Amino acid sequence: MPYGSRAPRARLAGLSLIAFGLTASGAALAQDVGGTWLRESGASRVRFAKCGEAMCGTLAWLKDTSGPAKVGQRIFYDMKPSGDGKWSGSAFNPEDGKTYSGTMTLAGDKLTTSGCVLGGLICRSVNWNRAN
Repeated sequence: MPYGSRAPRARLAGLSLIAFGLTASGAALAQDVGGTWLRESGASRVRFAKCGEAMCGTLAWLKDTSGPAKVGQRIFYDMKPSGDGKWSGSAFNPEDGKTYSGTMTLAGDKLTTSGCVLGGLICRSVNWNRAN
């Protein structure tokens, strides 16, 4: 091929697209749970933000403000990464005043939180949708 032909440029452009694709997929793997999440039932919103080296979740809105839960109350503590799109820490239930071992699993704009007792024998899960 003569010098200046389009074939080397096409190969270079193809390699650039592959590199961009790998970079974009790497960014997608580093999912961020930060932001506001709406409980699937529509009863509350929780805002997740960094707290030290972990993530914490605070009640940002409640549909019914007459119950034991209060806006501004932290209900997820010390949630640290425990795998791809997963965190482990503690979950506080304002209804019974107890703290449980907790996990979070993120898949796109869907978040599932779980609180467990008896070493994980009994767990309760709640689904959330990203609100922002």
